[in-house]
Amino acid sequence: MGKYSSSFQKPIAQKSDGPHVIWRGIGCLMMLIVPAISIAAGITTINYGLAHNWPIPYQLLVSLHLPDFFYKSSGLVIIFYPLTQIPNLLAYVIVSLLYIVLIGGVISVIYAFIYRAVGPSRYGPLDEPPPKIKTKRYTR
Repeated sequence: MGKYSSSFQKPIAQKSDGPHVIWRGIGCLMMLIVPAISIAAGITTINYGLAHNWPIPYQLLVSLHLPDFFYKSSGLVIIFYPLTQIPNLLAYVIVSLLYIVLIGGVISVIYAFIYRAVGPSRYGPLDEPPPKIKTKRYTR
């Protein structure tokens, strides 16, 4: 037995490898569900706005035009030509991106509230407690 060793050793806590498996699954589903919902909501919003004469900028309501070098390559035309056939594609994309940001922000705020309520404590067992300083208001 050495000078600084002890026969009584505290068990070392195992550090987890990451979030729980369920949280990984929920995150994977959210990466699929949020864009699908926002694309559907974007298309529905633009179609409803066109039917009810909302002031949508006319620059967003044009068909997509491919640059000239796309037509020189048969492979690029095959891939991107179907996109030119979708009317109001630019409006759909922009509104869908706005919905993605909005839904992602709402989910983040809800997650922050839940994490704050049921998450782990702010300080661990090895952290020093915060200093207890009482300050007085300075008056001149």
